[in-house]
Amino acid sequence: MTSPGIVVSGVRRSFGAVQAVRDVTLEAEAGKVTGLVGPNGSGKTTLLLMLASLLQPDDGSIRIDGIDPVEDPQAARAVLGWMPDSLGAWNALSARETLAVTGRLYDLPKDTARARANALLAEVGLVELADAPARVLSRGQKQRLGLARALVHDPKVLLLDEPASGLDPQARIDLRVLLRRLADDGRTILISSHVLSELEEVVDEAVFLFQGATVSSDRVAAAATRGRAWRIRLDTTDAVDAQRERVGAALGIQSHQIGIDRRDLLLAIASDADAARTLRALVAADVPVVEFSAATGTLEHTFLDLGGGAA
Repeated sequence: MTSPGIVVSGVRRSFGAVQAVRDVTLEAEAGKVTGLVGPNGSGKTTLLLMLASLLQPDDGSIRIDGIDPVEDPQAARAVLGWMPDSLGAWNALSARETLAVTGRLYDLPKDTARARANALLAEVGLVELADAPARVLSRGQKQRLGLARALVHDPKVLLLDEPASGLDPQARIDLRVLLRRLADDGRTILISSHVLSELEEVVDEAVFLFQGATVSSDRVAAAATRGRAWRIRLDTTDAVDAQRERVGAALGIQSHQIGIDRRDLLLAIASDADAARTLRALVAADVPVVEFSAATGTLEHTFLDLGGGAA
């Protein structure tokens, strides 16, 4: 049975009259990747800063691997790795020096810090740029360096704010593989991202944050199971209107109930069970279906439904 590496209860934080975080309660379990999902201004970064012990909550409690970051910030920082949205790099230092210095700041012996730096440079694909000053790195390369820096002291808990920002497609795949491996090693990973399709491929659980408050699990479950559009693509050269007529006839519905998205058809379906029945009906009618899939991923669909934008 997994245990929570992060526990947040009733946390609030204001900046003057602005209530950035007004009521957040969540748990992120060890051995899992938990996604933090919400629109701009929902309080995600403020929450991550509090978890990283860089901001103090006005109210509520936080535990990082059982440690209170308000009462003992040094102990909390010893077990967590923090990757902000933008790396505050030391421009004059090379990537290797950045990691070695970070290791020394975590009290690693000099030789250990250098060995750890070399291992992490290989892990994040920066070996060829190991001795290049940080100022010449691209946005994506700085993101990879930022992740390596968060891993220097082998933390139990990882807080990642938009880690895939600026990464090329191969680097995004490599990041997903690395995060899954880190979770399989028993670490707690909380990751914030606006790229929900990317997040969906790596997370085990998701926490939704709207207007500074976490959404209840019952409301999330209801949103996730509400009807959504499904994408249908046929293996045919027929005009799209003819395709609509054919699919409508197979399903016993009017063609105007079927939408069009470029070369694909879109059909609102109430549930996954109804989607399965729809696909069986199309196959039974000998409709040449080559793609049948939800038009949005579960995270994106839930996010849009909670925000009132599912239509």
